[in-house]
Amino acid sequence: MSYLYETHLHTMEASKCSCTPGEDYIEYMLGLGYSGIIVTDHFFNGNSCVPKDLPWADRIEQYCSGYEHALAASKGTDLNVMFGVEFNFEGDEYLLYGIDKKWLLENEDIMVMSRKEIYDLVHMAGGMMIHAHPYRERGYLPNIHLTPSVCDGAEVYNSGNPDWQNALGYQYAKEHDFLMSAGSDIHQFPMLSMGGMSFPYKINSIQEYVKAFLAGDGTPMFRINPESKDTEFTPVEESELLTKVTKEHTLPIIMH
Repeated sequence: MSYLYETHLHTMEASKCSCTPGEDYIEYMLGLGYSGIIVTDHFFNGNSCVPKDLPWADRIEQYCSGYEHALAASKGTDLNVMFGVEFNFEGDEYLLYGIDKKWLLENEDIMVMSRKEIYDLVHMAGGMMIHAHPYRERGYLPNIHLTPSVCDGAEVYNSGNPDWQNALGYQYAKEHDFLMSAGSDIHQFPMLSMGGMSFPYKINSIQEYVKAFLAGDGTPMFRINPESKDTEFTPVEESELLTKVTKEHTLPIIMH
């Protein structure tokens, strides 16, 4: 038996680009066969809707509210709701797993830290740092920033990316021998495709997720037309479109 986890999810409580309340995800994700979700709203240095003029503690309260609403709505169901953060630097974004609300409240200076400083601080808390959609290209992005030295893994499938960008991320992970992650980057539903991580055992907390991922026990998965009864979640490695580079990046790459 396998268990599927959404690793990249946004709520309207904290992410400006989402129109979905945290509580609305529960029934939908269960219906698609997910065993759990990790809420990874954009932090204050990304596309956040949390007001900048609030005291730090109040900002953190609002930031965590999407996760907390989803967690409350999941009570009595089989969906495990976990907490994460999507943290931005110069358009390169990282999924932080294994930290919590208390950690955010105690570390107001993270907004001025470097990639390496964040990486070390997250590790000190027992967490990990995954490079989200490393080869994403958008009109608002002037460059692609890559920092192999501060990655515990790379997202090789992101539902918001075209196949060729995901394939470049897959190649990047292969070249650096990274553990591979997959997620939907879901902001609303339905979606044309979705992703997630499959494990051969149930995961009950974000700490267990970090341990399972770092042990290499997870398999990156994707599913086209997820609401169709004729489709199923499939390992990313089985898709030539997602693993074979057919188009090179157009933005300049800056290595850190």
